[in-house]
Amino acid sequence: MPHVIVKTLTGKTEDQKVRLAEAIANDLRAIFNSPEGSISVAIEDVPKPEWEEKVYKPEILSIYDKLYCKPAKH
Repeated sequence: MPHVIVKTLTGKTEDQKVRLAEAIANDLRAIFNSPEGSISVAIEDVPKPEWEEKVYKPEILSIYDKLYCKPAKH
């Protein structure tokens, strides 16, 4: 029962968010062999001035060695 939270900078359209959530759910079903209705996807908008303190430091930098897809360190 995967649950995914995507944090992104504000400004994405509702259509983009819906398409992304559907794509993530489809890939999870295919890769993890998850049944229909077992996946949840949330998308949280974060204003750019808050990104480093609310997302980068606590959720990226602090677990950098555990990330499977890594951004460039800045």
